[in-house]
Amino acid sequence: MAISYMDYTAPGTQFTFDLRNDLFFRKDAQNYINRLSINDLNTLGNTSLLDIFLTKGNVVEPHYHPNASELVYCISGAAVVSLINPFTNQLLNFPIQPGQVANIPQGWWHYEIATEDSTHLLAIFDAPIPEAIFGSDILRLTPANVWAHAYCLNEKMVKETFAPIKTSTYIGPPKDCVKVQPAAGTRTSSNLQYRG
Repeated sequence: MAISYMDYTAPGTQFTFDLRNDLFFRKDAQNYINRLSINDLNTLGNTSLLDIFLTKGNVVEPHYHPNASELVYCISGAAVVSLINPFTNQLLNFPIQPGQVANIPQGWWHYEIATEDSTHLLAIFDAPIPEAIFGSDILRLTPANVWAHAYCLNEKMVKETFAPIKTSTYIGPPKDCVKVQPAAGTRTSSNLQYRG
């Protein structure tokens, strides 16, 4: 929807934009996100988008949008869009291929995982600038003693587990993540470690 009070005859009115000029995040040459918001295109109104490129196994990290719904359109490759229905607490997984979409209501926890190389997704929002709360931020910014107390966990283990998360992840796993096999007889909740 266009902004009704905009002067469409003004010299600064923008009708086009090259998404390559607003890089939101780059993990590497095959895994990155370009952005388009009202800050890039002043005639955009209540719409924005993320242009997402992923290789197989890469994930747009778990997050939610407090101010926008998201429609994920698959242009190429394939992905699984997963969300948690807050009314049923059910994890829902929606595989999408070119030409297919998955809709995520505003405020729902979700993530996307590429199931093929050269996956290209377009995430379309009903807000001029979508806000996002990322899982990596929740994990690293909540004090370890709060996690330990709230869930009866070992605080030292919580600190060690979350220590590698230094910034927002956006596209995971991080480049410095390597899989390791636990020692025989060792119980572990994860086989991923980070090299720093």
